[in-house]
Amino acid sequence: MILTGQAIKQAYERGEITIDPFNLSQLNPNSYNYRLSGSILQVNNDGKGHQDFERIELPASGFVLRPKTLYLAATHEIIGSTKYVVTLLGRSSVGRLGLFLNVTADLGHAGSISQWTLELRVVQPLKVYPYMLIGQLAFWKQWGSIVEYRGRYHKDFGPVPNQDTSLLSSEDK
Repeated sequence: MILTGQAIKQAYERGEITIDPFNLSQLNPNSYNYRLSGSILQVNNDGKGHQDFERIELPASGFVLRPKTLYLAATHEIIGSTKYVVTLLGRSSVGRLGLFLNVTADLGHAGSISQWTLELRVVQPLKVYPYMLIGQLAFWKQWGSIVEYRGRYHKDFGPVPNQDTSLLSSEDK
């Protein structure tokens, strides 16, 4: 069951949801808009399984994302809950500009409270700005016993590259 905007606000006020900073103007009927952080990682892949990352501080004038390039970013807000599951979704306004956001990693398990890493891809050049509204969160009630997430992507701050060592080349381990 998805929480309404009013239920998100009430759960936040009770301390059941973390959104820091919280801004009432970012609340929607069934979601909360989140912002892009101030830096991104450009993923450079050599085609042989080796990756390196270039940190880019986003200037106030914006930065143009390029097609065929993967960028890792983070939410500006620290987000999570020990009671609810979070889904990170794109906003239709940026989706209509050709931005794909978290195509494969949109589920936030209960218990994980972080600045969430975002996977950004564009189909055409697109300028992004630090702290722009880029996506939205939905919170979902769980059924059954709640087991808090304690995996490798927990309490992250800033964009975090792949931590699954089984997927890395031997040079990256």
